[in-house]
Amino acid sequence: MSSESLVLFFIVGVVLVGGAVLFSHFVAPSFSKSPAKFEPYECGIPAQGNAWIQFNVGYYLFAIVYLIFDVETVFVFPWGVVMKEIGLRAFIEIVIFFLILGLGLLYAWKKDALKWV
Repeated sequence: MSSESLVLFFIVGVVLVGGAVLFSHFVAPSFSKSPAKFEPYECGIPAQGNAWIQFNVGYYLFAIVYLIFDVETVFVFPWGVVMKEIGLRAFIEIVIFFLILGLGLLYAWKKDALKWV
C-alpha cells in the first residue's frame, strides 16, 4: 500500500466520522435539561449516598474464573473438528490441555475462589 493511499484512507475516515458526529448533533432531538435527567436512573427509588462503595472481591474472582473457563472452551471446538485428521497427537494435546484446566480449577477451588459470598 502506497503512502498516498494510506493518507487518503485516513482523510476519508476522519471526514466520514466527523460528518457522522456533526450530522447527529444537528439532527438529534434536544431533550430537557432538568436535574432529574442527569440522575443515574430516571425512575424508581432516588439514588442516595455515594456510588463509590466497596464490593466483595469474591464476586470478581468468581467472574474471572468463569471467564477463563468459558473462553478456554472455545478452543475445544476447533480441536473437535480436526481430531480425526490429526489422530493420537490431537488426543494427547487435548488431554494435556484438560489437565492444565483441571489444575487451574483445583487451584481456584482450594483458594475458595468458587465460593459464592
